[in-house]
Order: sequence, then C-alpha cells, then structure tokens
Amino acid sequence: MGLDFTVVPGFMDIILLGALWTVAITVASAVLSFFGGIFFAVIALYTHWTVRLPFKAFEWLFMGTPLLLQLFLIYFGLVQIGIDLPAFVAGVVGLGLHFAVYNSELIQTAIIAVDKGQMEAARTLGLSRGEALRKVVIPQAVRDVIPPIGNNMIALLKDSALVSVIGVSELTLSAQRVIGKTYRPFEFYLVAAAVYYVINLCMEWVQRRIERRIALSR
Repeated sequence: MGLDFTVVPGFMDIILLGALWTVAITVASAVLSFFGGIFFAVIALYTHWTVRLPFKAFEWLFMGTPLLLQLFLIYFGLVQIGIDLPAFVAGVVGLGLHFAVYNSELIQTAIIAVDKGQMEAARTLGLSRGEALRKVVIPQAVRDVIPPIGNNMIALLKDSALVSVIGVSELTLSAQRVIGKTYRPFEFYLVAAAVYYVINLCMEWVQRRIERRIALSR
C-alpha cells in the first residue's frame, strides 16, 4: 500500500472547513467557560447555602463524569424534556460548562487570595458589595489566573474533537469523512494533527501576548 500524500491537496478544502468549525467551537466554548467560571466562582463564595448546595451538585456532575457523557446528555437527553439544541450549540454548551467548572475552581482560589483590604477600601469609597467585586476584586483575581486558564483553553481545543460524536463537522470528523472516501487514514489523520498543532501554536501566542500585557499593567 505505502503512503500517498498526493491525495491530500484535493481534499484540503474539507479539512480547512473542519478547522474553521473547530476554531469556532473552541472560541465560543472558551468565552462561555471564562465568564461562566467567574459566575460560578461568585456563586460558590458569596451566595446563600440554599444556592450553593445545588451548585455543588452541578459542579460534581461536571467534574465527576466524562465530558463525552455530558455531551450525550445535553444533545440527546435534553430532547426528552423538550429542549432540542442544534449539535453546534450543544457542543458549545457542553464544552463551555465543563471547563467553566474547572475555571471556577481557579478563580475561587484567586479571589480568596486577594487582600481583604481591597474589598474594605472599595466599600469605604461607597461601592456596593457587587460593584466592589465586579470592579476591584474579580479583575485582580482573573489577572492572576490567566496562565492556568489559558492552559485549560488549550485542553478545550483538544477536547473539541469529542463534539464529532454528536455530528459537528469539526476537524476530526471532517478528516474521518475524507478517509471514508479515500481509505487513507494515516495521511489525513496526520494532516489533521498538523492543523491542530498550528491552531494550538496560535492559541499559545495569544496567551503569551495577554500575559505580557498583564505583566506590563501591574
């Protein structure tokens, strides 16, 4: 049989379209996981126990079960209670909530580490508790956890391949469809791996730029 990479150029349009879907689902899920992580952190630290307990159950669900199972539950399970999400939306919600829980743990630790005098000073200046959190405490906490959150986003990129099982035509599923036509798995899985690596490098570059800007603003 041997290897034959001459078949690759004829199908690169499918591969690149899949890469665009991968980038789209990664960016959308990353945004949801970032702001969701902040929201969950505030719930865990500052709400009444009657709110915290259901959140802890929700947190356990997303930290204690496989991401693949969560995607199946969101895409196939919610239909039974009348919530029919498109595959792309279900993938974004699944990935976003999964990583939001992990981001929340990081942000909670960072919020606790912020000097309590910051909150007291903000309240002295006339800010409400919510305004002090939003304008003083949370920005400082988020600034300190950008590196580990960035690492979570890179992990999110890799896990985005799982949305192929619910029919999202991202990079992995696009490669599989091309392989079904050409019977060349090694060539196209290798091409898909190379594309993932390029996207990963771009994300690392963006992360370094953000970290550099934060360092300069200190």
